[in-house]
Amino acid sequence: MHHKSLAELARALKAREFSSEELTQHYLKRIEQLDENLNSFISVSAEEALQQAKAADTLLHSGEGNAMTGIPLAHKDIFCTAGMKTSCGSKMLDNFIAPYDATVVSRLKAAGAIMLGKTNMDEFAMGSSNETSFYGPVKNPWAHERVPGGSSGGSAAAVAAKLSPAATGTDTGGSIRQPAALCGITGLKPTYGRVSRYGMIAFASSLDQGGPMAHSAQDVALLLNAMAGFDPSDSTSVVQEVPDYTLSLEESIEGIKIGLPKEYFGEGLDPNIAATIDAAIKEFEGLGAQIREISLPNTELAVPTYYVVAPAECSSNLSRYDGVRFGYRCHNPKDLLDLYCRSRGEGFGPEVKRRILIGTYVLSAGYYDAYYLKAQKLRRLISDDFKRAFTEVDVIMGPTSPTPAFQLGEKTDDPVAMYLADIYTISTNLAGLPALSIPAGFTQGLPVGLQIIGNYFSEAHLLNIAHRYQQITDWHCHTPTDY
Repeated sequence: MHHKSLAELARALKAREFSSEELTQHYLKRIEQLDENLNSFISVSAEEALQQAKAADTLLHSGEGNAMTGIPLAHKDIFCTAGMKTSCGSKMLDNFIAPYDATVVSRLKAAGAIMLGKTNMDEFAMGSSNETSFYGPVKNPWAHERVPGGSSGGSAAAVAAKLSPAATGTDTGGSIRQPAALCGITGLKPTYGRVSRYGMIAFASSLDQGGPMAHSAQDVALLLNAMAGFDPSDSTSVVQEVPDYTLSLEESIEGIKIGLPKEYFGEGLDPNIAATIDAAIKEFEGLGAQIREISLPNTELAVPTYYVVAPAECSSNLSRYDGVRFGYRCHNPKDLLDLYCRSRGEGFGPEVKRRILIGTYVLSAGYYDAYYLKAQKLRRLISDDFKRAFTEVDVIMGPTSPTPAFQLGEKTDDPVAMYLADIYTISTNLAGLPALSIPAGFTQGLPVGLQIIGNYFSEAHLLNIAHRYQQITDWHCHTPTDY
């Protein structure tokens, strides 16, 4: 069962080849047997999942339901889930039971999806390797000594190892696409505002975006159908009609113009990844696409810009964790100041503290204009680069990550090297654009991801392009040996 795509599972459930309860039990058993080696789940909701599956079976047996009814999936532990721990990978929220469902969770639940559990992640989504989690690092299913990417590494690893047919993730600077690339799956960061952020614990509010992670573009389209749409509970949600993302998957891509930014193929890119991406581009040429070189001249400014804007917003968002209202509280505080200082000092990990300190510094008197205001001006320049590019081309392609999955512990003592792992993904978050990572091959036995960037609200077009590529290649069908 776990070798079937979402579309195949949906057809099998409709045809009663097996029940949702049987399917859910199958995945729960795989998690129990295999996740000890991966650490991809923080919480597993077996009892609730089986109850939901029984309800889905009743619906399916009556001839009702839709494409997601009875399908198990996992949620990144950044989405609030009523009555179940939502930890954000942090000691600070290790005891937090959310009183409500995030909109993403409630919409998938309304579509009939079954929640298997909550996946591991970098603490408060801050990291590129899933090593900052309070619950320990996630292992890459392709090589357990390597990272799965972050911050949605638990979701990526769970899908790659087929412990869940799909999962939700969030992307602040590449946190869906980079782990998707390192684990060999498909992951989409939608346009900012396309998917509600209500109930998604905030890291950097102007950058965070939830999205789907699965094996193929077709599966991602099915998930996005259920996740996308305006939400009055989210002030950043966009009022725009949601198309059926599966309807345009089969359209021809002959004549589309693909831009290759010269800045994405320079120093720092692993030569084997460059060769793999070049081979993938040739496949698109064979499908009738036109290839041209473009320039995104402010790409080199993306990382320093992001690491001013994101910490500034995180410093503001994380100020609510004070040991008073909810979350971790230190034992026997001497006074209120001691309560604040020790609760935050003991509850947050080193990377979160680093970013809070940076953010507080760049927002402080005398430094706001020098750092934060300047970073926002650079953000506009980066966005303008994309606007100019999309007057010449339909989509932009390049590598998702400059290297394959690196060794666990390799970059933990060098934050700057870790930050550079997101060099090709950060710009789209700063601009609010949609971007997709799909499997494009292997190097040294490790997956390589191809990134496809589109103009605002062009998710259907991105999924169409990815689907056509996946119809003539099988990189998205490969599974790690032990799974």
